[in-house]
Amino acid sequence: MQKLAVNAATLVATARARITEIETQDAIALLADPDVVIVDIRDPRERERTGFIPGSVHAPRGMVEFWVDPESPYFKPVFGQAGKRFVFHCASGWRSALTVATLQDMGFEAAHLREGFSAWVAAGGPVEGV
Repeated sequence: MQKLAVNAATLVATARARITEIETQDAIALLADPDVVIVDIRDPRERERTGFIPGSVHAPRGMVEFWVDPESPYFKPVFGQAGKRFVFHCASGWRSALTVATLQDMGFEAAHLREGFSAWVAAGGPVEGV
């Protein structure tokens, strides 16, 4: 197999160096803030298997760029809400770091849960759907 010019871990590290990361306990505290929208980018099967953060919006990673773009035919109004703070998460923080870096490149401001849903669960954050 051909060696990659940049591996996945390097992509994630590069993304993390330029985006806003939120620690688990801080994210749990934000859950009560009506101006915060938590966005779960995990696969639907992951959500079914392990549950989800109460009130979170599900936006599969493969569609996020299209759902946040008001010029896209796939735009979702939840992402057009003025004055909201968006916090994205995946299972461990890798996919959400890459997603938030891409959204930032598009001009969409967001942060991500640094250690992901697994750390949320380990810290005793509320979970629905299990």
